[in-house]
Amino acid sequence: MTDIFSNATAAVSYIQTQISLAPTLGIILGSGLGGFADHVDNAVAIPYADIPHFPQSTVKGHSGQLVIGTIAGVAVAVMQGRVHAYEGYLMDEVTFPMRVLGLLGVRSAIITNAAGGIRASLKPGELVAIADHINLTGTNAALGPNEPRFGLAEGSGQRFFDMSTAYALGFRRMAIDEAIRQGFTLTEGVYLAVLGPSFETPAEIRAFRTLGADMVGMSTVHEVIVARHMGIEVLGLSLVTNMAAGIVDEQIDHEEVMEIGRSVEKRFTSLLTALVPQIVSESAT
Repeated sequence: MTDIFSNATAAVSYIQTQISLAPTLGIILGSGLGGFADHVDNAVAIPYADIPHFPQSTVKGHSGQLVIGTIAGVAVAVMQGRVHAYEGYLMDEVTFPMRVLGLLGVRSAIITNAAGGIRASLKPGELVAIADHINLTGTNAALGPNEPRFGLAEGSGQRFFDMSTAYALGFRRMAIDEAIRQGFTLTEGVYLAVLGPSFETPAEIRAFRTLGADMVGMSTVHEVIVARHMGIEVLGLSLVTNMAAGIVDEQIDHEEVMEIGRSVEKRFTSLLTALVPQIVSESAT
């Protein structure tokens, strides 16, 4: 059986030879949102292919490099792209980067994604703070032997761990207040994850709405599960890039996802840049 902890330690050791900073906040950029990494100061970009045991992105819009530097004076590790189970990766591989970020020193994370809007009031281009999630991928990232050495905070790293506050309420309130200061509304919503890669059917979307989902996508939940196992606090942000099947009479296209991401880059960058020092300050108290 693969020793994930040893592999993660090897990845961390390599990364530390390339950088002089110790990041305390991690950011995972979803489809169409990778441009944020270009705003990292004093940046060192490390291709995933160079990092031992690190999975490599195969999806358009996921550049596949780890960018370490500073945002507003805060040391950050930014994942410019992620991998997904639908690419053929095992769940341990999908969540391996989050394990590595934690061992690098990350204690809080901003995890973003592109999502389809289920709630009718949502519009393409709208940012939503994730309040909770529903995991319908058919698996869980914590399956397999428990590895308590990944516990980074008191009470973390346990076989059974709490998910009632998977997305930190304090971080969400910060994000909502900051959005108001910047002149737009950031609503909250429930994110539902499916395995993919096919988009959902209209019947599935009707079922998901009945379950209480506001957005749907193919990522995030397993990274959050692993983050919480490690004691890392999370702010989740979804960019609504399209309305889900059956909500409007339009076909869904990945190119549309990318285009919407580019269209909100300025707002997304401004929000994250302002939130980074606030989150780190909150985590330190």
